Amino acid sequence: MKILKPLARWPVVRDFIYGLTGYEFVQHARAMRRETESIFLIVTMGDVIGIPIMPPIYALRLLPHIAPEMPKWKRQLARRKEFWEKEEYDLHGV
Repeated sequence: MKILKPLARWPVVRDFIYGLTGYEFVQHARAMRRETESIFLIVTMGDVIGIPIMPPIYALRLLPHIAPEMPKWKRQLARRKEFWEKEEYDLHGV
């Protein structure tokens, strides 16, 4: 068994404490950010996927800022599952 030097233990301890206290919060915050960005893109650029909501002049003003995110957003919408399609809600042969 290799004994770690005292300074080499700090990253391990720091990562352990982060996993114990902050990891779940960070994952929840990232999920909320993805959902918020998705709602924003649907409201502004919904006509790309067939949902015209905003007048196109506002969408065109935002287009230079949103254009780099469009392929990732379309891929995310194509992969998205509704809550009843998730594995955790499957009955697994019941």
